[in-house]
Amino acid sequence: MAFTPLHDRVLVRRVQGEEKTKGGLIIPDTAKEKPAEGEVVSVGAGARKDSGELIAPSVKAGDRVLFGKWSGTEVTLDGEELLIMKESDILGIIA
Repeated sequence: MAFTPLHDRVLVRRVQGEEKTKGGLIIPDTAKEKPAEGEVVSVGAGARKDSGELIAPSVKAGDRVLFGKWSGTEVTLDGEELLIMKESDILGIIA
């Protein structure tokens, strides 16, 4: 299914968290926190100024981003769990 977010919203796929600690301990699924890092899948056209002028988004599909722990709305598309969030919920792009 093709999905395109509207306005200044972004569709993000979470990246998988670490399976082991630096000391080598395996982290069970029940103790893992959901990662606050993801890959942008698709981006809306952007927000609009009061004058109606379009503000282009700062992120693009394929960017690796950090976002707030409680950011976005979880959705399932084609059996895959994704997040839809406003671009302002993204804290930065990982280079």
